[in-house]
Amino acid sequence: MMANLVYNGSVRPDLDHWLPDPAVRVHHRRQAAVTPEALWEAAQTVRLKDTRMLGRLVRWRIPGLERDLPFDTLFRASPFAVLSAADGALVSGLVGRIWTLRRDYPQLHDPDEFRSWSTPGTVRVVLANWVEPAANGALLFSEARVAPVDREARVGLAAVRPLVSAFQHLVGSEGIEAAVRQAERSYRRAQR
Repeated sequence: MMANLVYNGSVRPDLDHWLPDPAVRVHHRRQAAVTPEALWEAAQTVRLKDTRMLGRLVRWRIPGLERDLPFDTLFRASPFAVLSAADGALVSGLVGRIWTLRRDYPQLHDPDEFRSWSTPGTVRVVLANWVEPAANGALLFSEARVAPVDREARVGLAAVRPLVSAFQHLVGSEGIEAAVRQAERSYRRAQR
């Protein structure tokens, strides 16, 4: 399965393998003055409560989540399915009607089910996070892609697109930024 590409000594997910032609694509990145390993370790510990508005929005869309839940744990459990995982990279998938107020996310059992998903009136969503080395540390990336299955799903996705536009910046300003702060704080403590 071709899910990851080696990129400058790190693993960059091949998101085109999962959703080559998304209708929505959002990506963010932040640099930290730490090693890729330290940045990835910090990213795995960021909890919903560490991100003010972003954490609240996620808990609103997926009721019942604990505030202390790390995003890494969230993306590895239902309603998400791990599509690809490697040291320094995680790709998760979600399917359903993301524009409804009810929790309409069917459970996926494996990556093949995600790739072949074709239920009318639904979308496929890929969420990917990974680290790469940078000249003065490491970069943490986050990318989300959404692809409708059919015309009905395109209409539903169009209804939620303004919300995506309004709140997508929170992934970078709260989520990724929390990981960078934690990684750099840990690095400074270790240097004392």
